[in-house]
Amino acid sequence: MNIMKSLVLILFLLPCISVNANAKKSYEMPGTQVIPIKDTQSDKQYELYVKLPEKYAEDKDKKYPVIYFTDAVWQIELLSAATAFLMEDVILVGISWQKDVEENLKKEHGIHVSRFRDYSFKKSSDPVRQAKYKFGQASHHLAFIRNDVFKTIEKNYRTDPSNRSYFGFSAGGIFGTYALLAQPDTFKNYILGSPSIWSNAPDLFALENAALRNKKSEINVFISYGELEKKLSPHIEDFLSKLKDKKYQGLSSIKHVVIESSGHSDSFPMVGIRSVLWLSGLQEEETKQ
Repeated sequence: MNIMKSLVLILFLLPCISVNANAKKSYEMPGTQVIPIKDTQSDKQYELYVKLPEKYAEDKDKKYPVIYFTDAVWQIELLSAATAFLMEDVILVGISWQKDVEENLKKEHGIHVSRFRDYSFKKSSDPVRQAKYKFGQASHHLAFIRNDVFKTIEKNYRTDPSNRSYFGFSAGGIFGTYALLAQPDTFKNYILGSPSIWSNAPDLFALENAALRNKKSEINVFISYGELEKKLSPHIEDFLSKLKDKKYQGLSSIKHVVIESSGHSDSFPMVGIRSVLWLSGLQEEETKQ
């Protein structure tokens, strides 16, 4: 009788044991690869998170557009879900924060501390903060993307180098805005979610690259902010107004979206969905031509 009770108890506990064991297993996103990469200018270590289309292996001759994005850990799940439903035939490439960042900085501000340096294009006026965080290295980070990231991805995957898109939010958005003005040929499509432009519009336009005035550039821009971002939105509107007034012939289209009833952080999910839908529409138009 005691044996029977023991067996019943064991059978009753088995599902619990199984669940506890499985709960400790890390989830891996299907079709995603993590690639270590070094910035050859500085020897800093990063990672690329590469998400391939579900049918990538079926057609060995097919080449795919690529969406590159910064803040990879924060963005990949949203963009993976959005593209799975709205734009299946695209490769996602997330660029991580610096992996070998100084431990004291990591403890103070978190594993994302390198974004202060990599995504900003101006130095801090505070010498102490500047010495600590080394603001204003966007040009170096953009060179890393152009020289190392593109080379790695285009060597190892079937991509269409003429069809690169960028997705950046907040500080990643201002980095994308910097790239748009300084080296617009880096990407064909720019998605700039709540870019932290603030009062930097004059400095951004001072970077103007001649490619913006070239009809052959055919660059598309998606720029958005949350309706409740009352402090940031006037700066983005001012930037947009100036961008349109410039009448750059290299800009094919500018999509301006205000995310309803949203502030800064809670506008992010909608930016991902609406921008991918916009990008999907651009791809469909190109296919028809």
